[in-house]
Amino acid sequence: MNGLFITGTDTDIGKTALSALLLAELRRRKINAAPMKPAQTGCREVTGTRHVALGTSEISPQSSRLTVPDLDYSLSMAAMKVSAEQYANMAPYRFEPACSPHLAAELAGTEIEIAEMVIAARTLGSEHEFVLAEGAGGIMVPLNRRETMLDLMQALRYPILLAARPGLGTINHTLLSIQALRSDGLDIAGVVFVASTDQEFTFIEEDNGATIEHFGKVPVLGTIPYCAALAAPNPSYENLPLPVVAEVEKIVNQLGI
Repeated sequence: MNGLFITGTDTDIGKTALSALLLAELRRRKINAAPMKPAQTGCREVTGTRHVALGTSEISPQSSRLTVPDLDYSLSMAAMKVSAEQYANMAPYRFEPACSPHLAAELAGTEIEIAEMVIAARTLGSEHEFVLAEGAGGIMVPLNRRETMLDLMQALRYPILLAARPGLGTINHTLLSIQALRSDGLDIAGVVFVASTDQEFTFIEEDNGATIEHFGKVPVLGTIPYCAALAAPNPSYENLPLPVVAEVEKIVNQLGI
């Protein structure tokens, strides 16, 4: 396993936080891991001289480009420096409109090609020990008018880590996602709950995990507890509360990376 694809049961489910935390922990363990966001919408345009992704490469005052919020979040979490070329491979498709990737591409007058994403991932894989690719939205989000995120997962062939919310309704969404992944013959590494609110866990949340493991036949690797610091645009792994870091360590240990 030289990579992992992080997807979710829905949009805004905690994929980015989970991806960033895993990246930071792997790099803390001296594993040369790299983040990847194959398709990002809702990007911001930046003009003028600027350090690229915490690195040393610069953009000339005459140039402009789109930053990738989810990628920048992960790079910040891991205090990772990359070149402009590496940044381009980490985010081969980026668009300004905050909508589905297929629609954002059409509005930009182009089309997303899975082959280009695979080339970028293979390039990253040749330069790094491990690639953490984060999907956009859920499993069936369209990339173009023929293919979905599921097709990209098939092309990359990384094991899948599924981010889900821990509360009411998660059993249905998670089991449906597991069914879709399994029907395509993909290897599911496990499920991770990501808490987005400071709500005390009850017997409901505890049973949700056990029920998903029972019916889904996949391990629930842990729960990232709610942490206000994770909502910051440029978080630092070193400054996170111990319970969060401890849970990430446990998840990585179970993944066997």
